Amino acid sequence: MSPLARVLDEREDDYTITAVEGEIDASNVAELAQRLRAPLTNRSTALIVDLTRTSYVDSAGINLLFGLDAELRQRQQRLHLVVPAASPIARMMAITGLDSAVAVHESRQAVVEHLGGAPRGS
Repeated sequence: MSPLARVLDEREDDYTITAVEGEIDASNVAELAQRLRAPLTNRSTALIVDLTRTSYVDSAGINLLFGLDAELRQRQQRLHLVVPAASPIARMMAITGLDSAVAVHESRQAVVEHLGGAPRGS
């Protein structure tokens, strides 16, 4: 992965949680797109992208997330984003309307509960 971003995956039941740390921009968006799609299978119901530790997203990154959402919907899968309200990228998501198009949650626990799973540590 690009030195601007680090990606970590966790597999849970029928969904994957992918955390992106650092920056998402035109220089790493193609590589990041591959990394986000890689853990998905035909049995996956959702991809959770945790952007809690993402410090910057440019228009290429926003386009990636819109496109990924559309792709997953065609496969009857869903994209969920974790973006705390205090995150530096929350405003960008609101300005672009991404937060209206894609399910955005304050925390991983909130997404897991939304998907009907037990929060970790329970």
